[in-house]
Amino acid sequence: MFRTFLSFTCLVLVMLTAQAQPQAPAFPNKPVRLIVPFPPGGGTDILSRLVANKLTEVSKWNVVPDNRAGAGGTIGIAELVRAAPTGYDMVMGQKDNLVVAPWLYKNLSYDPTKDLVAVAHVAYTPVVIVTGTGSRFKSLADVVAAAKAAPDSVTYGSPGNGTTIHLAGEIFKTAANIKIRHIPYKGSNPALMDVLAGNVDLMVSSLPSAMAQIKAGKLRPLAVTSARRSTSLPDVPTVAELGYKDFDVSTWYGLFMPAGTPKPVVDTVHAEVNKLLAMPEMKAAIQAQGAETQTMTAEQFSALLKADYLKWRGIVQASGASIE
Repeated sequence: MFRTFLSFTCLVLVMLTAQAQPQAPAFPNKPVRLIVPFPPGGGTDILSRLVANKLTEVSKWNVVPDNRAGAGGTIGIAELVRAAPTGYDMVMGQKDNLVVAPWLYKNLSYDPTKDLVAVAHVAYTPVVIVTGTGSRFKSLADVVAAAKAAPDSVTYGSPGNGTTIHLAGEIFKTAANIKIRHIPYKGSNPALMDVLAGNVDLMVSSLPSAMAQIKAGKLRPLAVTSARRSTSLPDVPTVAELGYKDFDVSTWYGLFMPAGTPKPVVDTVHAEVNKLLAMPEMKAAIQAQGAETQTMTAEQFSALLKADYLKWRGIVQASGASIE
């Protein structure tokens, strides 16, 4: 009898203790900041706002984009690394600031493989070489011929030093054995404005950044840098097709949180984002910008980050590029 009473008493105490413990509030119960590490109007900004708006609409979360541009996207990543690992801060990262910049910049404050947790892969896109429709360059062969005739006379803009797009230009210079002058900008939009105005001859750009002006007939795409043609620009040849064998430079975009963010929070965001990416209207919206959705597990995305991080060390070293 006493043992039965004791067991019952213990059970009651356990239940009362469990009830007394405060339950963690459901995530999210306040606005989530999505850091955009480039200025408004560029490819990263466009994709970030598509994701933020759709999450807000479908999941009823309050996701607020916050542009923190500069230094090839590294300022925004550094800000995310400094944030508390609660899930209420995330960043739209890409190859530029996560796998290329660490091998270019001498004093970065973060290690992407240690200071971040991969949450959800969003999209991938080739890089495109464009010029204004009033330009003298009608093809990539025209660019190469002009550069060989007058080294450093041809200029190309990029969203900034240390981006995949910058390196795509440098790798092409090496492949074609030409000298063209790089003009770095603080994001894609100002670079696009200058190529449209004829202040620079070419721009190496992500497709989402350039797509609207290509569709409007204001930019002429000369080539894409991926191994295969873009489904968004099926008539535009690859650099490899034009005689530069094995040329393949593309970029990807995805969401990251600070290392130490609770796994249930990461899993929640991962599931919601992948749910959005499976929606036909979201696929179409991203493809309209020249990118393509590509879902994978958080573990697969983390493995991709680490593999590309090591791969691009060799590419950057071979290019000879560096930034103080």
